[in-house]
Amino acid sequence: MPQGSTTFHESEEHLSSATRDMHRAIVSLMEELEAVDWYQQRMDATDSAELRDILRHNRDEEKEHAAMVLEWIRRHDPAFDTKLREYLFTEGDIVGREAERERQASTGDASNGNAGTRASVGSLRGGR
Repeated sequence: MPQGSTTFHESEEHLSSATRDMHRAIVSLMEELEAVDWYQQRMDATDSAELRDILRHNRDEEKEHAAMVLEWIRRHDPAFDTKLREYLFTEGDIVGREAERERQASTGDASNGNAGTRASVGSLRGGR
């Protein structure tokens, strides 16, 4: 499996503080997800129920860490925020959501009620 990037690709002195922090967050997310994978593999491989319970606990802690870093990324990257809101915690065909959004954009149809807009006081009053 290829090794991920943990170093900057450009000279650090040419990168903004925000870019450096985002890189740190992305690398941290990669490391947390890798740890989840490692703990899961160790759980599958062990014959010890007690060790499996410990590894499960550790794996789930890494999931918490990953979620926290992902939330930081969402808060600091508007495009990520948009995409996460579009795809997370939804039902139905994941890839189909993109096709449906493209169809709505081309026809101007946002009648499914989930076109990425939030309810406002005006919208709740029927636009009055």
